[in-house]
Amino acid sequence: MKQIGKILIIDDNKGVLSALELLLQDTYQTITTLSNPNAITSLGDITTYDVILLDMNFTSRIHTGNEGIYWLRKLKEITPDTAVIMMTAFGDIALAVKSLKEGAIDFVLKPWDNEKLLGTIHAAFQLGQSQKKVRSLKQNEKKLKHLINEKKHPIIGHSAALTSVLKIAQKVAKTTAHVLITGENGTGKELIARLIHNQSMQNQEILVNVDISTIPESLFESALFGHVKGAFTDAKNDSIGKFEIADKGTLFLDEIGNLPLQSQAKLLKVIQQKEIVRIGSNKTIPVDVRLICATNCDLNKMVADGHFREDLLYRINTIHIEVPPLRERGKDILELAVFFLNKYAHKYDKKGIKLNEAIKKKLLNYRWPGNIRELQHTMERCVILSENNTLDLGDFVLNKHTSKSLQLTDITIDEMEKHMITNALKKHEGNYSAAAEQLGITRQTLYNKTKRYNL
Repeated sequence: MKQIGKILIIDDNKGVLSALELLLQDTYQTITTLSNPNAITSLGDITTYDVILLDMNFTSRIHTGNEGIYWLRKLKEITPDTAVIMMTAFGDIALAVKSLKEGAIDFVLKPWDNEKLLGTIHAAFQLGQSQKKVRSLKQNEKKLKHLINEKKHPIIGHSAALTSVLKIAQKVAKTTAHVLITGENGTGKELIARLIHNQSMQNQEILVNVDISTIPESLFESALFGHVKGAFTDAKNDSIGKFEIADKGTLFLDEIGNLPLQSQAKLLKVIQQKEIVRIGSNKTIPVDVRLICATNCDLNKMVADGHFREDLLYRINTIHIEVPPLRERGKDILELAVFFLNKYAHKYDKKGIKLNEAIKKKLLNYRWPGNIRELQHTMERCVILSENNTLDLGDFVLNKHTSKSLQLTDITIDEMEKHMITNALKKHEGNYSAAAEQLGITRQTLYNKTKRYNL
């Protein structure tokens, strides 16, 4: 049965060409012969060939093999994935080694043994197919990474508070330093992390996002470091962890303040040693990861209270970036409002909607406790509820208790957050999922915060 394959034979001896064509025609679909290597360019797309048999000498009385090496190099430049087998009537171990170093798959002496030659060509054919598959997979992987990193995540605004943050982010992006991003929920910490990654030396690899608050403590090691088959009851297959996935790239650990102390120790060890061990295995795997962490917690206070390791804080806090709340960004509120307005007007086919001056004033006078996330949800709701493509003040149902007109100078962020959580749980009669959705956080994060505030 014929192999679906193309073989190219280049030799100045026409008797050799005829013999090889006769030998291979029953095994391979296409056999092409050339008596002069200069005719290679007339073949069209030479990359379609699976195996090339190339003679070492083309000039009478010259047996150095230099001509063959020259054409081998040319072929590897044109079609690096095609397997090349060198042929010569003059056995020379040094010449064979040289051709292998230049990229040849094998070296065959004339006269050849038919069975051995067929075996050599078959092995070269299989290896060439494997190399093409590997290259294709690598190209697909590169395209996929590019698509992932190319996702548009605009950072909108021109306020002094935001500009200061962006300058720091752009400076640190060019380094390999670990970064800690802090700020209230909904301020855009992940966007800053993506900006740093996209402008970093790791930007050809992906940014792997891990929300610590959603990972049960019992599954932390498996999620981040991986496990081998049989490591525990449900480990039916080997599983790669987030650190390995992010190797040579960036690992973004969101909600790092929710990491239990025992897990903090394990994370610290990996950061220090730059290697992981999958659960159930003794093999160490080196990892090269740029670490960016984010939290809305006061980690220094948590260290003082014994809830966060000081040595881990030092490791993740080489550079600290504090993302300002939306209420401190002035007219950025209006820029963001218009951005979300246009986005949802297009989505719901309500083009032409605009903000009037009364609405702009209302937006600027609101404290936005949920920050950008709250503004986004507000604009989407208003677009959906709008009639005749116009917005009315009544469409903007904002929490009056957070208006700038109230004196809140003595209220801390923690107190405000506790108040919001209490109100959300009361409103939804203890339904954590509904309350979490209203607050713009995950159910696990809400649960962790209720424990923190003893609610």
